[in-house]
Amino acid sequence: MRFLILLLLFSQFALANDYKLGPGDKIHIIVYGEDDLTVHVKIDKSGFISFPFLDDIQVINLSVKELEKVIYDGLLGDYLISPQVSVSISQYRPFFIHGQVNRPGGYPYQDDLTFDKAIAVAGGLSSRASLTDWTITRKVNGKTVKLEANVATQIFPDDIIKIEQSFF
Repeated sequence: MRFLILLLLFSQFALANDYKLGPGDKIHIIVYGEDDLTVHVKIDKSGFISFPFLDDIQVINLSVKELEKVIYDGLLGDYLISPQVSVSISQYRPFFIHGQVNRPGGYPYQDDLTFDKAIAVAGGLSSRASLTDWTITRKVNGKTVKLEANVATQIFPDDIIKIEQSFF
């Protein structure tokens, strides 16, 4: 059991530090000293973005660092001698919460979002909400997993939170 908890904590740490881009994320790309190469774009379902001087780039499942390298490699030589590329996420894709909360739905992800904060964003628990039967559906390494949650559980973009009904 202890190993499983450590594995889950490591997976959450890895997710936070190696966030993979996906549909709904808004990104900001800057090539320093090249104002014409500053781009703000929302990633659509196709997963491709357009960038000046380069072909369309497939960005889904790339980290910010990986996308920086793709752009750097594409601009190096033919267009710039030493491009300095910076990619940042200006808005993450949403997380979703349903079940026994006052305002179920999708909400914009915020940095350092925990389960208790997600409940607050959704208007709090309804009067019939269970205080312990909470789950998160999350994609981890391409697989969908269900996790039991508590108030301190970290929430990530695309997570689906379910608050069950209490029977007492």
